[in-house]
Amino acid sequence: MTITRTLADFSVLTPAATIPREVTTRALALVTDLAGSAIRASNDSASSPAMLAMLDRLGLAGGGDCTVLGLQRRFGAGAAALLNGAFGHSLDFDDTHSDSSLHPSAPVVPAPLAAAELTDATGQELLVATVIGFEVCCRLGMALDPTAHYARGFHPTATAGTFGAAAAAGRLLGLSPEAMVSAFGIAASQASGSLQFLENGAWNKRYQVGEAAMKGLMAATLAAEGFRGATEALEGTHGFLKGYSDGAQPLRATADLGTVWETLRIGVKPYPACRYTHAAVDGLLALQRTHGWTPDQVTAVRVGLHRNGIALVGAPLAEKQRARSIVAGQFAMPFTAAVALLRGRFGWDDYDLLGDAEAEALAGRVDVWRDPSLEGLRHPFGATLEVRADGAVHHLRIPDPSGEPETFPDAAALAAKFRSLTAPVLNGADGEWLERLASLGQGACVRQVLA
Repeated sequence: MTITRTLADFSVLTPAATIPREVTTRALALVTDLAGSAIRASNDSASSPAMLAMLDRLGLAGGGDCTVLGLQRRFGAGAAALLNGAFGHSLDFDDTHSDSSLHPSAPVVPAPLAAAELTDATGQELLVATVIGFEVCCRLGMALDPTAHYARGFHPTATAGTFGAAAAAGRLLGLSPEAMVSAFGIAASQASGSLQFLENGAWNKRYQVGEAAMKGLMAATLAAEGFRGATEALEGTHGFLKGYSDGAQPLRATADLGTVWETLRIGVKPYPACRYTHAAVDGLLALQRTHGWTPDQVTAVRVGLHRNGIALVGAPLAEKQRARSIVAGQFAMPFTAAVALLRGRFGWDDYDLLGDAEAEALAGRVDVWRDPSLEGLRHPFGATLEVRADGAVHHLRIPDPSGEPETFPDAAALAAKFRSLTAPVLNGADGEWLERLASLGQGACVRQVLA
């Protein structure tokens, strides 16, 4: 069978009972993690009011009864998917999948969340659909070859995410395999996402991920209504893998499908910035704890990164050393390093250091270089450090950042992250929200949980 048909069959025919419990349990943890980011961003992200105003002005917000996390009002299903995806990605605090170099939950989860409310699905059905979406999204991200996809200027979270959203929504809408093929065909006309936002710290990144969730839901719904989409949308002559990459590896999309679960390879972020900054931040915090440096004792920091990391957070270096907007800071290794050294931590509220003279002076002492020893490895998110401080030179290699599957946070750590984000918004109801989200794993009706 074609790749498109194989993934379509997997999406709609995989029996829920064949998905290991640890996989759906992990999916629930990831849904909870995304919810914390979305709730905070719905009330505390500079780009959120414009998106809400746009939907209202165009008459796209009403006519439905679907939940947007963090807001009291209800929305139509498409608008809810758009907003939950955009809000979930706005803080850049959402999960990552190393092998595909993308964020799975922000584009994938909002689509089945809206579909679940439309169909009165149970929490367990939602989690199964979410796993299906994760698998499709991550596998297509790997098949694109992230380095080649980035080199073409694409944002894989938004591009591959559209297909994951379609698969997850299609599962809950009860599509046949043939209809799911059509949904993928429709998604192929909608998959988009540009890295040009890096040039000026634009908000496109947030919006295009929300758009991926909405477009995936739309593709699945069109297919459910009998709309005929293109066949061989993934591997065809003008298909997704050929059109969006110069180095696609199509077999990665289906290798060990249903046996190896990419969902278990998704990591959770400890810091609200691009994942390529995290290993270095981990290392700087560890060295600072060991040696007790004060920021003024650090005279130079040299960070080695994978070439993908250089493209996103290291170049052009002079601009990365002078990040002035939140998006610029999220993609600036020098700024994140300076925050870590100044505060001994890095959380969402630490973006108050943007434009701070001491932070910029310290960022100016951070160099970033392409370290070939970090390439050719399974994961691209490692870092090497050379720190000159207090008259000595310290070296450290960090193979993987914290929060990866091998160091996945436990329930207490996930709850602490959720509370740290939502406390300013939920006014003491964070514990109640955690209980409600936990009930999804016990089969509760999604609509009732979110009511």
